[in-house]
Amino acid sequence: MSKARLALIGAGWWGVEVYVPAMLASEEIELVAVNRRNKDALNQIVEKFDGVSGYTDYREMLEKEELDGVVITSPHTVHFEHAKAALEAGCHVLIDKPMTTNADDARALVELAAEKGLEILIPYGWNYKEFATQASELIARGKVGEVRHVTCNMATFTYDLFGGHGLSEAADHMFQPNKSTWADPDNAGGYGWGQLSHALGLMFRLVDLAPKEVYAIKTNSDANVDLTDAAVLTFENGAKASISGSALVPKHCSYQMDVRVYGSEGMLLIDMERTRMELRRFDKEDLVLDLELDEGQYAAVEPITRLGEVCQGTAKTIEANGTIGMRAIEVLDAMYRSFNSGQSEKV
Repeated sequence: MSKARLALIGAGWWGVEVYVPAMLASEEIELVAVNRRNKDALNQIVEKFDGVSGYTDYREMLEKEELDGVVITSPHTVHFEHAKAALEAGCHVLIDKPMTTNADDARALVELAAEKGLEILIPYGWNYKEFATQASELIARGKVGEVRHVTCNMATFTYDLFGGHGLSEAADHMFQPNKSTWADPDNAGGYGWGQLSHALGLMFRLVDLAPKEVYAIKTNSDANVDLTDAAVLTFENGAKASISGSALVPKHCSYQMDVRVYGSEGMLLIDMERTRMELRRFDKEDLVLDLELDEGQYAAVEPITRLGEVCQGTAKTIEANGTIGMRAIEVLDAMYRSFNSGQSEKV
């Protein structure tokens, strides 16, 4: 079987630090080209990763290279532009979170991918854990009954990133996260777009219900973007979700990621920090997995592996597809509108 031919649009901090090495290390993937507008930065990338072509214009790259898939790690606000171009060029796409910064754009990408017979993948790393897939399957099989309530919490040690001071953990990387991407209120900066999107992606992996309405409040960082978020979501069946996000975890502590689904026949709890998955039913036919302590660690490489499999036609499942990504964006779009209006907002 031939290797999947991939390219990267927007080769910045995370793309160069994680995705480029992952693609080069894979026996199933050929990294053909990378795109970055800044010529000096592009030269650094091409010099470090020998054999990879470099383009300052992503359109030229899509036109000249024969590609199966494209990885998009550009700034949040241009994800839609880049993903649309890649899909129109006939490529499967992996779009770094957030998928887009506008719900209509997310819906348009899902529709375009369906028209083209292509797949959208979102690298919500925790979705790619095997026990998260098992949890999703249990809920889909009705093991908690009808979903009636959900709690969704995420907290990380990213107060410096969203405060506009950079990310201390990235100090020795080739590139650092740009303040204009993460901490600019006019450029989709803030904890919701930048981090809470992960938790929403996991929630919609577990709960296959469309979002309908959101009320949200926040506190801001020194950079005037949201540092903490609190929201109440109403699903299409009337069930509610309590959503919480915070960047205020001390640096020496672990991230927190916890989703709990309560239904008419029981509850399912999944906790990435403490690495647990428990199904507890009213009839006491429970299932508690015996998991290793490190099994809840963030899966950074698996999304790239899955994109390669999608391009080769061998993927058995897509843990974070376009619909999951779209629903997360629908919630975030309504959340940020609610921040500004002070009222509940329709999705």
